Amino acid sequence: MDNIPQSTAAQIVIRDQTFVWGARTYVMAIVNVTPDSFSGDGLGHKPEMLRNKINEAIMGGADLIDIGGESTRPGATMISVEEEIGRILPAIAIAREMTDLPISVDTYKADVARAAVEVGADMVNDIGGATADPLMASTVASLDCPIVIMHNRTAAVAIEGSIGPHFAGVEYEDVAASVYSDLERLMDNAVDAGISLNQIILDPGIGFGKTPEQSLELMRRLDFLKGIGQPLLLGISRKSFIGHALGDGAVERLSGTIAGNMAAIVQGVDMIRVHDVEAAVHSARMMDAVFRPLPCAQLD
Repeated sequence: MDNIPQSTAAQIVIRDQTFVWGARTYVMAIVNVTPDSFSGDGLGHKPEMLRNKINEAIMGGADLIDIGGESTRPGATMISVEEEIGRILPAIAIAREMTDLPISVDTYKADVARAAVEVGADMVNDIGGATADPLMASTVASLDCPIVIMHNRTAAVAIEGSIGPHFAGVEYEDVAASVYSDLERLMDNAVDAGISLNQIILDPGIGFGKTPEQSLELMRRLDFLKGIGQPLLLGISRKSFIGHALGDGAVERLSGTIAGNMAAIVQGVDMIRVHDVEAAVHSARMMDAVFRPLPCAQLD
């Protein structure tokens, strides 16, 4: 389909694997080594469960694995750098032993990012937009690795409701326009710090510093964000705004996640971050077969 928005940046190489933006949808598998994940999938210090989760991601067709050691759900308690490193590094070692797939480290702390890359991670996924830690951008530049820069409003206040932890009363005159300009600013900051433009992936931060209604509005305007010219990653898996949209605060949000990802793929999103890898891969491949330019045979 010719009118799907495409990224200006043509491709990126992550651990000797080339990701060609616009060719197909890439799937990032979520692996949480936390005891308090919002979705209940935190593995904590459980190596056998971790191995099973990683194997499930590999067999399900994931393109890369995202390992996080601190819960970033609304209202979560922050942990120290030392504790986060203690959770993440053993998990990266296990993952690297099991697969040559690229590994992303989900952190907003520069010291954690450096330690993770030094033991085998290939990319940094930063919910703080490479600004929550003032050393993050320069650290990533020195590591010469790709980074996901996510939009967030850390000053937004989280509440607990029937749909789960979420944000309320966040003010945006135009949420899509604000996210667009903020992402451009964050991207410029990263480039000024020495990160190459072709190493930057952007994430609109659905559910972060946005009300459920604002997240839905942003979902409708992802094609507008493609105008920035960078590849987009979308992470909506099992989030509370899906329960809000379904009207019942449902904890089981697989079908809502798939539907949201399909809506994003039609708008040109390049990568989806998910808990349920096999279902995401199958639905993404079907959407690619219908809407992306490559024949089905080249998507396997």
